Amino acid sequence: MAQEEAQKSADVVVVSTEKPMTDDKEVTVPAPVPEKEVTPPVASEEKAVPEKVAVETEAEKAAPVKEEETVVAEKVIAPSPEELEKKALEEFKELVREALNKREFTAPATPPVKEEKAEEKKPAEETKEEEKEKKEEEKATVPAQEEAVKSGEKPSEPAAAPAETKPEEKEVVPVTTEKASGAEEDGTKTVEAIEESIVSVTPQESAAAPEETTVVAEAEPVEPEEVSIYGVPLLQDERSDVILLKFLRARDFKVKEALTMLKNTVQWRKENKIDELVEAEAGEEASEFEKMVFAHGVDKEGHVVIYSSYGEFQNKELFSDKEKLNKFLNWRIQLQEKCVRALDFSSPDAKSSFVFVSDFRNAPGLGKRALWQFIRRAVKQFEDNYPEFATRELFINVPWWYIPYYKTFGSIITSPRTRSKMVLAGPSKSADTIFKYISPEQVPVKYGGLSKDIPSTNGDTVTEAIVKPAAKYTIELPASEACTLSWELRVLGADVSYGAQFEPTTEGSYVVIVSKNRKIGLTDEPVITDSFKVGEPGKIVITIDNQTSKKKKVLYRFKTQPKSDI
Repeated sequence: MAQEEAQKSADVVVVSTEKPMTDDKEVTVPAPVPEKEVTPPVASEEKAVPEKVAVETEAEKAAPVKEEETVVAEKVIAPSPEELEKKALEEFKELVREALNKREFTAPATPPVKEEKAEEKKPAEETKEEEKEKKEEEKATVPAQEEAVKSGEKPSEPAAAPAETKPEEKEVVPVTTEKASGAEEDGTKTVEAIEESIVSVTPQESAAAPEETTVVAEAEPVEPEEVSIYGVPLLQDERSDVILLKFLRARDFKVKEALTMLKNTVQWRKENKIDELVEAEAGEEASEFEKMVFAHGVDKEGHVVIYSSYGEFQNKELFSDKEKLNKFLNWRIQLQEKCVRALDFSSPDAKSSFVFVSDFRNAPGLGKRALWQFIRRAVKQFEDNYPEFATRELFINVPWWYIPYYKTFGSIITSPRTRSKMVLAGPSKSADTIFKYISPEQVPVKYGGLSKDIPSTNGDTVTEAIVKPAAKYTIELPASEACTLSWELRVLGADVSYGAQFEPTTEGSYVVIVSKNRKIGLTDEPVITDSFKVGEPGKIVITIDNQTSKKKKVLYRFKTQPKSDI
């Protein structure tokens, strides 16, 4: 029995987890634990833990595989630029339609802010003056009431001031109560009696104000306004889509910014009466202005080419003051509008833009700041109101001093798309730069081409050839039957010798001198025009002799006219 009781006491010590406290010190009580009870649980725990870890690691390994599979399955193909452009256009059209329904094009896109602030300040000043007048009236009424009480007279009730009605505050109505009689006994309580006699009345008890919603409900529906730009009504047909795309591209397809730009352009056209300006007759200076800016031919892709000669700005008779500069600007806008209205907006693939060629030969120097500021303002005005109408801008005969100025001049062109279209060429590279984009038969003679007054429309193509330094170059024009053979020839840079002769195919026939060898200088006629009546089969042989140390470029074209048509 004693052994059993000792065993029980040992068991109790093992189960208890409390720590007896002795003098605020912790005392640990060792608990004898049988060996059989200790080892089996530890072994079981050690075996159980790895199983859980193994299960978790397998689940973790399986999870990423599923995630990767879902990512691959959910991968979305990015929309093409054409789809993004179409989506932006549809969104832009909805905003334009909403603006037309609200008649937002009739008012300026950016109303003045200063006037609104001035109007807002006026009511505030008036309210301050009214508050001062009320305070002065209250101060004047109180002493009068006190004097009346001292003399034994019944104080008069204060006149009911017009209450300021507010939708959320309570209205205050003065009402006389019995406390007013007690005021006769003690005059000092008069003001208190008056204050206590004020009774609050809810807005429901007062007369209901007429509802404003009825007026809005009875308003007549506003008809959508009709707006045209460049002679094309907005949102009427496919032509409108082509024009709206130009505004979208000018603002990098930011729809809201494109809408603001469109509103500003419509407002600018109304303020400057562009539709009336197109129909107006040209002034006396028009003939002189046409020497500066004119449309001539097309480029290799079919875009209309507009040439500008900045050297004409040196003409003091035309540009002596601001009034004459403004006349030129109005004429230039008229020309631009006429050229724009002649374009084809039927489809996005149509040629609805221009190639601009700006000639800086004899252009005004940087010392004429007022003139260059006018030019910059004019360019900015065209960029804002005729967006994306330039497919390419060629600056030719650019002097050396213009390169530093180009950094400033180019900064007024805000769109990177427009800056990427600009090409600069010095005097020695101007012709080659033009011929890179425009065929020589479409280029005016003054700019190195073969086109005189009217560009060639008969399909006669121009052939280009290079004459090496200190060498001769021959051109053969065949004639298989009796006809009239005509040709045009030009050597860029001149300073060569030219000669032509007819060599018949039949043996024993004589060679005919068509043009004797002669020197062509820089002051001579740049384009050589010649012809020969051929009576038998043969060929025209043209010889170009270049005795200089520089290579020369030759441009020529020819055509034959049968004898029966002569």
